[in-house]
Order: sequence, then structure tokens, then C-alpha cells
Amino acid sequence: MSGARGTGTGARTAAPIRVFGTGTGEPLGSEAQEALEAATLVLGARRHLEATYPGTDTRDAGHVGRIVLGPLAPALDRVAEHLARDEARVVVLASGDPGFFGIVRALAERFGADALDVRPGAPSVAVAFARLGLTWDDAVVVSAHGRDPRTAVHACLAHPKVAVLTGPGAGPAELAAGLLHGAGGRTLVVATALGDPRRERVERLTPVEAVARDWPDPVSVVLCLDESRAPSPARTLAGPSVGPGRWALEETEFEHRDSMITKFEVRALALARLGPRTGDLVWDIGAGSGSVAVECARLGAAAVAVEKAADGVGRIRANASAHGVYVDVVHGSAPAALDDLADPDAVFVGGGGRELPAVVTACARRARRTVVVALAALDRVPQVRAALAGAGLEPEGVLLQSSRLAPLPGEVTRLAATNPVFLLWGSRPSAQAGERAGLVAARVGASEGATQ
Repeated sequence: MSGARGTGTGARTAAPIRVFGTGTGEPLGSEAQEALEAATLVLGARRHLEATYPGTDTRDAGHVGRIVLGPLAPALDRVAEHLARDEARVVVLASGDPGFFGIVRALAERFGADALDVRPGAPSVAVAFARLGLTWDDAVVVSAHGRDPRTAVHACLAHPKVAVLTGPGAGPAELAAGLLHGAGGRTLVVATALGDPRRERVERLTPVEAVARDWPDPVSVVLCLDESRAPSPARTLAGPSVGPGRWALEETEFEHRDSMITKFEVRALALARLGPRTGDLVWDIGAGSGSVAVECARLGAAAVAVEKAADGVGRIRANASAHGVYVDVVHGSAPAALDDLADPDAVFVGGGGRELPAVVTACARRARRTVVVALAALDRVPQVRAALAGAGLEPEGVLLQSSRLAPLPGEVTRLAATNPVFLLWGSRPSAQAGERAGLVAARVGASEGATQ
């Protein structure tokens, strides 16, 4: 199915499926009204159809078929059947910009982009930030519609300006519950029924206040703001920073005590195995200087550092501040200190000691993807491998030995050996397949989110 591509205003009106964004304040224009009058099938969320056909049943009526969008697959099947008829003209009503976490993705995948004529409205995220007089070119935007809200929670913990598109089971209360531990003074801005002159509300709350409330539909978007962090300067590229220019930083870039820090060669491989990214939660156990936690946060993940020494807690916070990231620091000893933490995607364990097998076991049982362990003692290697395997992870590892170039008098150079370190890791066998399935689910879920 192919529409007239062309250029200029109205160039694609021959497309059999016309998609109009609505619901954030702007009324449907004359073009949309004309399309609705000529339509043979109209799809939209119940509130869109009720607003378009006030006082009538949202079910099929008259010459115009109507579909209240819920599960997307049956609706797309009906559209496909309808398009097989002569002179079929389909109109889809969606919230805001339907190409932004919206139904355009599913329609284009099913029917082809040439079958679509898309006329977006203002995205709810843009409207929410506008209500506050804030820019959003530096915001992280997360869709929690049809998804586990933990990814949105972790993005809120890791970044100072986040917009969350909500959904059933992933609204303000659920997001706030995930932020109660280690939220760092963040503010939630809940935008309800954006664009509705009678019901629109934009409220500032703490996570404690938000979790105690019952939130009716339709909450349009939740903003999570860490207003203690400096606002971004004028930008050339939209979105958060794509990531640091360097990682596995020199030890001199962190405060540490008596060289008690994960060396950069070890840290480089550890980061490669942890794979930290936006939406992840990473634990750094026995954090010391917090170098691993800080680097994970620089790469976009939410990071928790667990450290038993009081002076270490201060160093970790200072290092996080120096690198412009947020790390939730827990003062305590593993494994007991882990009980109240949310389950991580990946865990780094540094150091040894008698409790190491128990710590690794506790981490491995809860990690969704990977546990990485750095240790110096050969005698601990079998215990750690057994702990990883016992929790269902596939253990692997290497012995890292490196020698750095060091100057000698007379403008000559020697090799200075660093202490050898075992780096062991265990990966959950289903993690890679789960990530692939999650990507597919996210694509479908994003399309379903368009009907909000």
C-alpha cells in the first residue's frame, strides 16, 4: 500500500491511513475534521472517541466503524481487513505526537510508512516541561507504559532530568515507591490530564508524598527532577550526554586510601563485563573509593555503592560529586546491607575476606544479568566460582597481570609490574535471550502506549 509521497502541505493525503495527534490542548483542526467526516473506520482511545463523537456510543455506529484501542494486534487485524475494501479511509486518533513512543511504529511496521499520513500534536513531555517553564533538550525520556517500571526508576536515579510516560501499574505511586531509597532529594512533577481545561493539574511532590496518593487516570507524564544539580548550558545536541569520552580512568582521578582502588586495567575489563547503561541498576560491593560505581554512573546506569568504612563513604560521595554523577552510598557490610536494596542488573564485588563466598552467593542470586568479582587471593578463586555456579550463573575468569611503563633516571624506561588480580564473572544464561525479547516487547509496548 503506497500513498503519494510528494512534498508540501497535504502531499500525503492519498495515504489510506491518516494519523492525528490530539489530547494535549490543541483542538482538532479543519483538516482532521474533514478526514473524520470522510472516514470509513476510526480508531482511538475511549477518551479520544468520546471527545470526537460526544454523546454517542463509542462502538461501531452508522457508516463509520469505530475501534476503541486496547490490545493492539486485534485492532491492526481489523484495519488490515478494512483496507481490503474499496475506498477504505482509516483515521487514527492518538495522544500528542504519535511518532514519539506511539502507534506510528506499529502501523508502519504492519502497513508500511507510505501508507501513513501523520499529523502530530504537541508531545505530552514537551507540554509538561512547558508548564514548568523548563527546557527538555537535555532530558531523558522513558516509556513505562506496558513495561516493568524499574527501568524508569533507574533512569530517574541516574539522571537529573527525566520524563516518564506512565501506564497502568507504572504511574506516580509505583515510580515514587522505587525512589524512596536513595532518591537524593528528587522532586516529582505529576502532570494529569494535560490539555483538558477542566481536569489538568501539574503538581510538585516528594516521592514520599506521591507514593501515599491514589492517582486516577489519565496521568499524562511524570517528571523526576534533581534540582540540586546544575542545569545544562546551551546545547547543540538534544538528549543527555551520549556517554563519557573516556572510561577506565586513571587512579589519580579518584580519591582513595593507600592505593586501595581497582586499577584501571582491571576496571576496564570489569566495565566491559558489567555492561552498564541507562535503565540499569549496578551494585558496587566493598566499593572503597567507589571508582567502579562512579564509572557505571558516568555510563548512564543507576549505581549503588556499599562500603563498611565511614571514611570510605565520604570518599565515594566526593568522587561522585567530582565526576558530576549521583551514586547512592550505603554504609554497611554485605551481605546484610543488601537486604533493602532493589535487585540489580549487574554487580561488582571488590576485595576478599572470609565473607566473600556468602557475598557472591547473595549477589548472584539477585543479579538479573552479571556478577563480576575482583580478588587477589588464589585460594578464593574456587570458592567464588562455586558460588557463581551455585546461583545458576556460568562462571568465567582471567588472571590479569600488567606492567606499566615507568621512567628511570637518564631518560630511559622500565616496566613496573602491578599486582596480579583475578577477575571472575558469572552471566545468567537467559540474560542475552531475555534482552532480545525485551527489545521486541519494548517495540510492541511503545506502540500500545500511543493510545494513552
